[in-house]
Amino acid sequence: MKNIANKLSNEEYEKNFAELRPPLTKNSAVAEANRCLYCYDSPCMKACPTHIDVSTFIKKIATDNLLGSARTIFKSNWVPLTCAKACPVEELCEGACVYVEKGEKPIEIGRLQRFVIEDYFNSDMLQLFTQENKNGKSVGVIGSGPSGLACGAELSLLGYDVKIYEANEIPGGLNTWGIAPYKLRRADSLKEVEYIKNLGVEISTGVRVGDTISFEEICNKHDAVFVGIGLGDATRLKVPGEELTGVVDALDFIEKVKNEKWVDVNVGKRVAVIGAGNTSIDVVTEAKRLGAEQVYIIYRRGIDDMSAYDFEYELAKSDEVIFHFKTMPKKIIGEKFVEGIECVKIELGERNEKGKREINVVPNSEFILPVDMVIKAVGQNINNNFLNDVEGIKIENGKVVVDTETYQTGNNKVFAGGDCINGGKEVVNAAYDGKIAAQGIDKYLENE
Repeated sequence: MKNIANKLSNEEYEKNFAELRPPLTKNSAVAEANRCLYCYDSPCMKACPTHIDVSTFIKKIATDNLLGSARTIFKSNWVPLTCAKACPVEELCEGACVYVEKGEKPIEIGRLQRFVIEDYFNSDMLQLFTQENKNGKSVGVIGSGPSGLACGAELSLLGYDVKIYEANEIPGGLNTWGIAPYKLRRADSLKEVEYIKNLGVEISTGVRVGDTISFEEICNKHDAVFVGIGLGDATRLKVPGEELTGVVDALDFIEKVKNEKWVDVNVGKRVAVIGAGNTSIDVVTEAKRLGAEQVYIIYRRGIDDMSAYDFEYELAKSDEVIFHFKTMPKKIIGEKFVEGIECVKIELGERNEKGKREINVVPNSEFILPVDMVIKAVGQNINNNFLNDVEGIKIENGKVVVDTETYQTGNNKVFAGGDCINGGKEVVNAAYDGKIAAQGIDKYLENE
């Protein structure tokens, strides 16, 4: 990278990456819990992908039964601290709160869940569930992200020996490496990892399937296998100059930021981020917090088409990010280092069979943005090398095909969940996938 943003002091970095939603005190949590109407039809519970009994866990806060509240939460979601801090609650549980229809502030479900789980992690952590006796069967889980952790926890309680194979040296997957630190710190994710290890789940790190160990070996060692590998390979821009120094992938950039050694993360003075999803917002806000003077988001469609949530968009605007909608990169300029990006304006046509509007380049609309760093955030593809030749497993449109009820693949012994089957949804969706897949594995092995 040719031009690097000025480094900040440790105090400035800590201030910039301070969490967006501070924790509730006990008094404020009880007061907030007492606002809950305990709706008989619980629209918040229906809106939660893991279907946490929200009204019940909140009621238990109001009656000072925090252990019972924690049990209610864990019963549905094995990574509840991550979800409490990083879930788009405005779009899910809080967005469904009946107070919203009344034009009033919804119950702060996310912060209440955080209060309960942090209280539990800071306590003696009494066992909340009774584990069934060992049944003599084992399950191998590939990936220690939210789906793998949830699957492992659920199966361990059901009496299975569970071993998780994780390629990284530090477990936790997306929760540990892929969420902006002003939402979730690595230490939060690792608390959940330790909790699940305490349930009897073994996690073996630094094990890359297809390299350190073959997929066939894992299948031979275990009675069933769960694949929770997420998405690994960044989508290419396919424009000239993509190989220049200063062009980086979004998740690689976020991973460096998640190390929390912010002074060691190089960021350009002027940064262009390609894409307008929630990951793009994380990247631009992180770049600004690291000291970038100007940050742009370049998106080939319009504001109504971007996949980033409204609150994420507002966050980026508050950080003075400049949005270039209906704009597409044509080439990245520079000899060895990024010196600029040439873009072209777009007109959107009719919607195609997938509901996307056709993209038409506006003639003679090229312009150049002077930037010294380009971050690609246009999606990911499944890193499925070890699955390519496995009998019965199908990959369609970059996703592993599974039965929608059991999460079983075409190979009866293999199940899958999380981003590798849904293309990249929320942590809470992956947590649900892992839990339901575990139940599918249990039924399959019982019948076997």
